Amino acid sequence: MLVHSSWSNLKMTNPRSKALKTILQLTSQLLWVVGLVVGLSGIYLLLNYRQHSLFFSHTYITLPAFLALASAVFLVAGGCLGTWLSLRDSTFLQGLFVYLLVVVFCLQSTASALAYFHSTQLDSEIAPLSAVFQKYTRSSQDPISQAVDATQEELQCCGIHDYRDWLETPWFNMTGGLWFPHSCCNSTFTSCNGAVKRPWQLYSKGCMVKLEMAIEFMLSFIIWGFPLVFLVEVVLFLTVVQLMMVQPSMEYQVLGKN
Repeated sequence: MLVHSSWSNLKMTNPRSKALKTILQLTSQLLWVVGLVVGLSGIYLLLNYRQHSLFFSHTYITLPAFLALASAVFLVAGGCLGTWLSLRDSTFLQGLFVYLLVVVFCLQSTASALAYFHSTQLDSEIAPLSAVFQKYTRSSQDPISQAVDATQEELQCCGIHDYRDWLETPWFNMTGGLWFPHSCCNSTFTSCNGAVKRPWQLYSKGCMVKLEMAIEFMLSFIIWGFPLVFLVEVVLFLTVVQLMMVQPSMEYQVLGKN
């Protein structure tokens, strides 16, 4: 009589299979770390955009952030599935795991490409900055004035390119040409009151450069996240392929009459 032996039992006795499963488990856990980094980069970009949304011409710059967050979700899910797969044998789970890796690759590559594109277009992205400064009134009830003051204090900047940009604003003329916004004061000078006669007490750099640096820093995390995800996925893909190859097919044995 012919019966088949269970390939899962045979596989458990294969040292190569055990080594591959260990690699799969460790690399799958690395997916969680990569997913955390990618997810945080997307969150930080969205937070920066939310704080400075008045200074951007459109919302397209948030697309890389949303794609990075979606990629992070699939990375965490893939890490959980890969860890589970390292503990059991399932052709279906192996196929599903490879499918998740392909989805993550598509999402992360698209996010990286969009992030690179926006990083080269930041000058045009922050084009409304000049118009916002022209509407400054210093009123505590004005959201535009609050955004300008908050940006100058947070980024430690003054004006668009430097403090001299304030000389051409309506608000500066209303002060009689005597004062800069107090948010331009360098925090190291406690006696600073924004007086025109003391320009050395103001922040020397403009907000456009500082804002571009902040956004570009967030975009760079998304850009460089793709090579990291790609390397981890290559290791995982090769490991799963090797597991499929060492998985023995059904073997039939002839049982004796006794």
